[in-house]
Amino acid sequence: MARIRCDFSSDALGVATSMTVLVPDSTTPLPVLYLLHGLSDDDTAWTRFTSLERYAAELGLAIVMPQVERSFYTDEVWGRPYWTFVAEELPRKTRGLFRITDDPAQTFVAGLSMGGYGAFKLALRHPDRFGAAASLSGVLDLPTRARELFTAGDPRMWERIFGDPPAIAGTDNDLLHLLESVPNPPPLFAACGTEDPLYPGNVKFRDACTRLGIPLKAEFSPGAHDWAFWDAKIREVLAWLPLR
Repeated sequence: MARIRCDFSSDALGVATSMTVLVPDSTTPLPVLYLLHGLSDDDTAWTRFTSLERYAAELGLAIVMPQVERSFYTDEVWGRPYWTFVAEELPRKTRGLFRITDDPAQTFVAGLSMGGYGAFKLALRHPDRFGAAASLSGVLDLPTRARELFTAGDPRMWERIFGDPPAIAGTDNDLLHLLESVPNPPPLFAACGTEDPLYPGNVKFRDACTRLGIPLKAEFSPGAHDWAFWDAKIREVLAWLPLR
């Protein structure tokens, strides 16, 4: 298993950026997991704060961790097109640089917090591209969370990404709206701690999946919004992925 910090120029973003990639030795194309970071992290967080490299070593799985700043995996209204980057350019770039499969059934996406939101947005907007998607403590009810933090947090961030006022509900940036319009999403896995402030949004997402008949493996258990929870749950995600 090699761990590579890859610096490259992004045409979509118009700037240099980075990704961290875990790649096992292989002579054939590898299944791949795109693993997304949270709001306060970068592409190195998963390998710094969990034992991800050790967990993945025997799976024959490439793991790609991109850098998207504080973008919510979105084409920002006043900023950079991070959705275009992660949805379109990143897969082309990684397949060009590494021996990674182009088989959707062996292409997966997961993430924590903001990255859990990004993972489900990728899976719901492009269900034909992924064999499974997982969210750990994800921001799964973004319109409600944005309203809460717009008044209590940094309104400028939300305005930069989604406009003034932030327009999220009922758009393709609203996961609950996407659930209503995607007939056959890939298998979904959502885990969240019951002490996490994002727990109510995860319950709301689970209930929407139940109402719509969308299969979702939901794992709600004691835990907070922290790396102890995510280090434990990423092992469950890796075991759950339908690897061949």
